Amino acid sequence: MENNICVLSTKKLKSNQKQFLLNADFSVIEADFIKITSLSFQLKNIPSLLLFTSQNGVKSVLENQKIAVLKTIPAICVGSKTKKLLETNGFTVLETKEYAEDLAPIIQQKFANHHVAFFAGNIRRDVLPTAMNQANITFDEYTVYTNSECPVAINAHTNALLFFSPSGINSYLKQNKITTQVCFCIGTTTADALNGITENIVIANQQTIENVIIQCINYYKR
Repeated sequence: MENNICVLSTKKLKSNQKQFLLNADFSVIEADFIKITSLSFQLKNIPSLLLFTSQNGVKSVLENQKIAVLKTIPAICVGSKTKKLLETNGFTVLETKEYAEDLAPIIQQKFANHHVAFFAGNIRRDVLPTAMNQANITFDEYTVYTNSECPVAINAHTNALLFFSPSGINSYLKQNKITTQVCFCIGTTTADALNGITENIVIANQQTIENVIIQCINYYKR
């Protein structure tokens, strides 16, 4: 394995996540390039189905005064970690997929008669709203958190960059460049944000921070 691998995580890691990299004899730099802020919201209607696309949405909803009511309503979501967080907090999850593109047809086919509460951030893709509009599904959208860039200038030499969202990439590029580093991305949507910037991309096969780390370690152990 190449010596003195320096990994930059664009999100501060949990101690056990960081330890995986340290155990592989990597040096680690970490900084939060994105700030997440939960927003309060008022339910417009009582829905029959909840739709989440991230753990950040779940965390915000857990702070809502109507949480007891919301926990009685079934949910569908994007991401295994989102599902786990929902179930840990007492929600019933009917469907989950790793990508919104895979969840969209399921919503259209199985949940067309539902009134959906869609919990999203201020930066979100159109995949799910478009799918629901196409199927004439009634839904209320709630912006329950904001995602804002916090650029940080990294002066150290880095070999590997860990990215967890397109906005994290945008924030990184405000103060830094991608040259020869290998970019490890949590999913295809994040990787797409690197189009035209670099071809040194490795995509995790599960949309988890842990799998991004595993892909990084495995890459340098080859």
